[in-house]
Amino acid sequence: QVQLLESGGGVVQAGDSLRLSCAASERSFTPLAMAWFRQAPGKEIESVAAISFMGANKYFADSVKGRFTISRDNDKKTMVLQMNSAKPEDTAIYYCATSQTTINASGSSRSYDIWGKGTLVTVSS
Repeated sequence: QVQLLESGGGVVQAGDSLRLSCAASERSFTPLAMAWFRQAPGKEIESVAAISFMGANKYFADSVKGRFTISRDNDKKTMVLQMNSAKPEDTAIYYCATSQTTINASGSSRSYDIWGKGTLVTVSS
């Protein structure tokens, strides 16, 4: 069973930047649509950003538009979330997800069937 491995989480100050990466554990696996979700303490999981299979279409939650970017490298089977101008409200566990059936960027968690274990991001004020 292929796994998604997130990395890059940590503690930053408000206004700083952070780069999260997600990699598929098997090079033979082809992730279709990919996305980032997050879950803050005591809150439900929410979408952050998503990217289509070829990278042409992207989705961003309103709360991160203009601050976060998403990209992918299909040769390396990786995805990156670049977080700029971080805010304390960005503090959460960030999860990488991919779909085995959907190629379009989607902000719905139901579109994704393989999930990573998450990486913690803490933004201090």
